[in-house]
Amino acid sequence: MSKRFGTPLTFVTVVAKPLTPAASKRRLVPTFRYPCPGCRTTNSLHDADCEFEGVSWPTVEKAYTDLLSVLSAEPDGLPEAALRDAVPAEWGGLHKAALGALRRDQRVVEDGDRLRLLTAAEFKERVSEPTRDPMRTVYEHGSVPGCHDNAVFAMVAWYEMVGLSWPETRENVIEWLRESGAWDRGGFEESTPGELVDAKRHVYDEGYGWKEKGQAAKRVIERHL
Repeated sequence: MSKRFGTPLTFVTVVAKPLTPAASKRRLVPTFRYPCPGCRTTNSLHDADCEFEGVSWPTVEKAYTDLLSVLSAEPDGLPEAALRDAVPAEWGGLHKAALGALRRDQRVVEDGDRLRLLTAAEFKERVSEPTRDPMRTVYEHGSVPGCHDNAVFAMVAWYEMVGLSWPETRENVIEWLRESGAWDRGGFEESTPGELVDAKRHVYDEGYGWKEKGQAAKRVIERHL
């Protein structure tokens, strides 16, 4: 089980400037945290085998903000070549890796030949259903007796990782427990889904990882399929 150490996670809300004088409202885009695109640390202490070992966290953060300052001002997106030319710094390997991380985390999507930053609402809808294993199996089939603790832990950690707030995480996990059939299978000590999820609040607050718990839950679930 991995745990993030060091400075607290940093969040920023990027507000794009109107593209034309006719634009009467600012476009609010999602809050972001800036993990190292190599090892996902959120401070200057990288994993030993990380390709960005020695790169300070403020430098990693700046690579992201260089990208977001351009993408947030282009609601219809822009080609990657144009993005490279528009970032307010010389394009380098860290920019490329940060863009890759934004795409993997589904913050940035490809619409035709254009890269587009999702709005907060679009991102929330997209990440509510995990599409990669082991979380896809856990989400689609629901927990079963023998892996409840790991499955709920992993679901909370997943939603924390993709950037949902605690109320959003709580709502999504409760809905998953009910709609996947996990709660009806029994085997829980808590009396309600809400009580169960609240007992895992520390997973969200401490930023624990989801992968190990998700893999353990997936193995048990697959034996019941």
